[in-house]
Amino acid sequence: MPSPSAHSDIFLKGYIGRLPYPWRSYALLMRLDRPVAIWLLFQPCAFGVFLAPQSRSPWQCLTWLLFFLLGSFTMRSAGCIINDLWDRKFDALVERTKTRPLASGAVSVSQAVFLLGILLLISFGLLLVLPSFCWILGVFALLLTSLYPTAKRFFACPQLILGLTFGFGTLIAYAAMTETLSPAVISLYLGVVFWQMGYDTIYGFQDMKDDQKIGVKSASLLMRHHAKIFISACYFGTFLGFSLAIWLGDFLPLGAIALLPGMFLLFSQIVFLNPNAPATCLSQFKQNVLIGWLFVVGWGIERLLS
Repeated sequence: MPSPSAHSDIFLKGYIGRLPYPWRSYALLMRLDRPVAIWLLFQPCAFGVFLAPQSRSPWQCLTWLLFFLLGSFTMRSAGCIINDLWDRKFDALVERTKTRPLASGAVSVSQAVFLLGILLLISFGLLLVLPSFCWILGVFALLLTSLYPTAKRFFACPQLILGLTFGFGTLIAYAAMTETLSPAVISLYLGVVFWQMGYDTIYGFQDMKDDQKIGVKSASLLMRHHAKIFISACYFGTFLGFSLAIWLGDFLPLGAIALLPGMFLLFSQIVFLNPNAPATCLSQFKQNVLIGWLFVVGWGIERLLS
C-alpha cells in the first residue's frame, strides 16, 4: 500500500500502523484509523435512547447504548466501504483520498465487497433483535446509506442525504424502546439532520478545489460564498429541533441546560469559520464529537434523575 502523503486523511499512528498487511488495509478501508464518525453516528442513537420514556433504568440504558455502539461501528464501516466502492476512481484523483485502500489498489473490489457483506450480515443480525417496526426503519437507513455516494454526482446538496442517514439512529433507538415514533423524536431527528449538514459542510470545505475539478457536488461548493450564512441556518435548525424535542420529551430542566454549552460551541464555529483554511475546518469538524458528548451526558443525567 502506498505511503500516505502529507495531505492524506489516513492516520497510521497507534495500533493501525502496527497491523500486518493485509489487515492494515482492511482496517483503513473501514476507517478504523479515524473513529470520529463512529461517535458521530452513535451519539444520535444515544439521544434516542434517552428520549424514550421507558429508558429510566440505568442498566437498560447501558445495555441499549452498548448495542447501538456496536451497530454504529458496523454500519459506519459498511458505509465507508460502500462510499469507497462508488468513489474509488474519484478518490484516486483527490490528494486527500488517493492513498485509500481501494483507490490505491491495496484492496481489490472483490475483497471490499466480501468485507462489506460480513459487516452488513452482522448489522442485519442486530436489526433482527429489535422490534419489527425497527426493521422498516433499518431498510430506509440502508437505502439512504447506499444513496449518499451517488447523490454526490447529481444532487447539489448531498450533505442533506448524509444528515438524513446519520440521524436515522435516533429514530431506530427510540423505536427499539417504544415500538413507535413521537413528535419529540421527529423534532430531535430533524435537529440532528441540520447539525450534521452543518458540520459535514465544514468538513467538505477541505476538498472544494478537488471536488470542483472532478465534478463532485457538495453543499461546501454550493455555499462557499455564503458559508457563514448557510452554517448559521443549519445550526439554528439544530437549536430549534433540539429545543422542541427537549420540551416535548420532558427533558427540562437539565436537558435545556445541557443544550447551552453545545450550542455555544456550534455558533462559535461560525465566528471562526474560514472555508479556505483546511486545517481549521478539520479541527472544527472534530469538535462536534465533544459537542455530541455534551448533549449525551446532559440528557442522560436528566433522564436518569427524572
